[in-house]
Order: sequence, then structure tokens, then C-alpha cells
Amino acid sequence: MRHAIAHRKLGRNPGHRKALLRNMMNALVRSERIETTVAKAKEVRRLADRLITLGKKDTTHARRRTFSLLSDKENTEKIFSGLAARFAGREGGYTRIVRTGYRAGDGSELAILEYLPAEEKKAKTKKGKTKKAAAAKAKPAEESAKKRKPVRTTGKAAGKNPPTLRGKKAGDEGEKKKTTKRKKAKEGSG
Repeated sequence: MRHAIAHRKLGRNPGHRKALLRNMMNALVRSERIETTVAKAKEVRRLADRLITLGKKDTTHARRRTFSLLSDKENTEKIFSGLAARFAGREGGYTRIVRTGYRAGDGSELAILEYLPAEEKKAKTKKGKTKKAAAAKAKPAEESAKKRKPVRTTGKAAGKNPPTLRGKKAGDEGEKKKTTKRKKAKEGSG
């Protein structure tokens, strides 16, 4: 059982691990999207979400803590000026991990770690307008259903009626040949 285990070791000693996570956090803040292994992405996500939470506080202490995690003035400023404002109405979950496949060299699972885009506010509609919109959507669906050709039915579903093939009766092809022969006969005699 994995009780009271704080973090993933990622196969590195503590100094190397801290440097790796710092570099990945800086890359994520700079480009807002990085591709890495799933284990590293899950570990960086914890810290990246913490950076946004500190950025939303916008105090001197929060700025100093953010700078201690990043060690980069430009990225620290970007956290407080841009990214924190983007997530003002959100209480957590600022990043997402999208699995992309497996690396060719060693087969490790890769993922994209990215900050979520800005949320767009949906316009509220009145109740009367929603009924009209639903009716307008239903009409094109009915028209498209009328335009569809019937599918071939046989067996019990067809019942006593002969099988149909895309809207034509079984004997239609023979009747067409007869009518063409009649026309030819009329044209020849006329």
C-alpha cells in the first residue's frame, strides 16, 4: 500500500528532481503547453495549479513564493498579470493532461500538459426563445428524414409485402423494360 507517500521520485535524486520540475514549470508558464511523460505531467500539474492559486492572491508574499518556485522574473510576472486573471472565476483544475500515445524509443506513455483556455460566457436566452429554437431545429430533421430512401427489408420485418430495395418494388426493373419496348414499338410503327 502507498500510504503517506508524498510524491513521485521520477528516478532522480532530490536536487535533480527539483531542477527538472522547475524547468518544466517555466516551460509550461512560457508556452502554456508542454509534452512530456504522464508521470512527469501529473507531478508538474500539482505545482502548476499551485502557481495559479498563488497568482490569484496577488500579495507580496505570494509573489515571493512564486518566484522561489520558478526563479524567473518574466514568468512570475506572467502568472500575476495574465494567467491568474484568466482563472479568476475558477476554484481549481487549471490544467489538463491529454494522453497522446507512446514514445518510440522506450515505449513510455506521453501526454500534453496545458493550461485551460479562457472560458467563454454563454448568453442567457429567454424561455420563449428556446421553444422557437427547438421547433426550428426539429423541422430540418423531419425534412431530412423524408428525403432518405428506405432500406431493404426482408423476413419478419417485411411481413406479407415483397422485399423492397431503396424505395423500388421488386418488379419495377422488369416493368421499365416493358415500357421501353412499348415505346420502341410505337416509334417504329408511327
